[in-house]
Amino acid sequence: MNIQAKFTPVLDPDFVAPVLWNRAFEAAASADPASTTIDLALSRLDGISFRWSAKLLPHVGENIALNNLYVERTIKFLLWMKGGCTIYVAGADEIADMLSATYCAGGPREFDWDFIGKKIYDQNITVVKVATAADLPQEDTSSMPLGRNLDGYRIGFDLGGSDRKCAAVVNGEVVFSEEVVWDPYHQTDPIYQMDGVDDSLLRAAKHLPQVDAIGGSAAGVYVNSEPRVGSLFRGIAQDDFINVIRPMFKTLQARWSERMGKHVPFEVVNDGEVTALAGSMGMNDDAVLGVAMGTSLAAGYVDPNGHIKQWINELAFAPVDYQEDAGVCEWSGDKGIGALYFSQQAIARLAPRAGFEFGNMPFPEQLKKVQASMEENDERARKIYETIGVQFGYTVAYYTKFYDVRNLLFLGRVATGEGGQVIIDKANEVLATEFPEVKVNLCVPDEKTKRHGQAVAAASLPKIG
Repeated sequence: MNIQAKFTPVLDPDFVAPVLWNRAFEAAASADPASTTIDLALSRLDGISFRWSAKLLPHVGENIALNNLYVERTIKFLLWMKGGCTIYVAGADEIADMLSATYCAGGPREFDWDFIGKKIYDQNITVVKVATAADLPQEDTSSMPLGRNLDGYRIGFDLGGSDRKCAAVVNGEVVFSEEVVWDPYHQTDPIYQMDGVDDSLLRAAKHLPQVDAIGGSAAGVYVNSEPRVGSLFRGIAQDDFINVIRPMFKTLQARWSERMGKHVPFEVVNDGEVTALAGSMGMNDDAVLGVAMGTSLAAGYVDPNGHIKQWINELAFAPVDYQEDAGVCEWSGDKGIGALYFSQQAIARLAPRAGFEFGNMPFPEQLKKVQASMEENDERARKIYETIGVQFGYTVAYYTKFYDVRNLLFLGRVATGEGGQVIIDKANEVLATEFPEVKVNLCVPDEKTKRHGQAVAAASLPKIG
């Protein structure tokens, strides 16, 4: 593809932005009178389906590799954005065969095949050929009517790897909040997590005359308030995970309904979704994509109607770089994915190129060193943040091809300090120069949102009655 980027990341000059590569590919396909249309659908066992359609180059010669890259990388993005366990392909058998050979046991995307399919949706990813677009499942664009419910006496909680936060909320105002240290990562008894959450709920309930609703957030993937994948439960055996952890919040709901002598609504979603919801409530605006650059890359989305979508938004695994020698994720085996570019891993990846020698220093410590160097006006540190900023600008433009977004909430440890502002400034420069049609407000949460926004947003998830 003939790509002319107006900005080059100083420490990663071979970076290939998907938004630019796709733009060149789509222009070539549109200009070729022999181009064909491909129609696909992603479907889940809960009946939710998503559709995607695009033009492809004639599937011959050198075009085969271009078509395959375009489709596979897009499908990869959609899988980690929206979720799905069945890929339907209409009238393009060669593309379907390529996807089948890619997303399978022993294939290049075996990690995705197992993780998204089996772990999240109880079915390994399969590819199904259909004759025409009319044979594809219809798209379901429903949203979860969760959040912005501030009435009554509520409890909101957020479960992290080192502490669990909990707050008592009365008509949208926090009357009590606290953080309790815990260590869920290394626990093998699932009762530890359940009792820990219940303990925090009991502490908060002491500050309320009654409990009308409970809402919570935690890292991982949640389907109908059931944990499907989560780092908090990494020490739990599979049988205990299925039998105890999955129904954990339903068990707690029954326990609290019995304590209150009435039905107590109880909702739990991914912490990225609640962060986006908190930002949306704080800004009093919708169409918010929250992106947190921390240990990994976390994301959450609130649609233009102010609702949370039934998507997974695990952008840590979504492609953001098409270069041949892109960094490789040790966990997934894929290259050029978001976690390597927009998290502590990005700092560690770029630091040696900037001239830092950290050796085997843990990633959080490397970040602290780079942040301290940035405060001392070290040009090496600035180059790291400028590189991330340029790549983020192109990636934000790419995200807007999939998300309807007006506001991008930028947070996480990598986003803090002067370096975070450099990332925002460079990203805005890329957007203004390269993509003037993209109107996205890059912003950081205000102090009130930082202090209590997550708790209030989590508490607001369930609707009473």
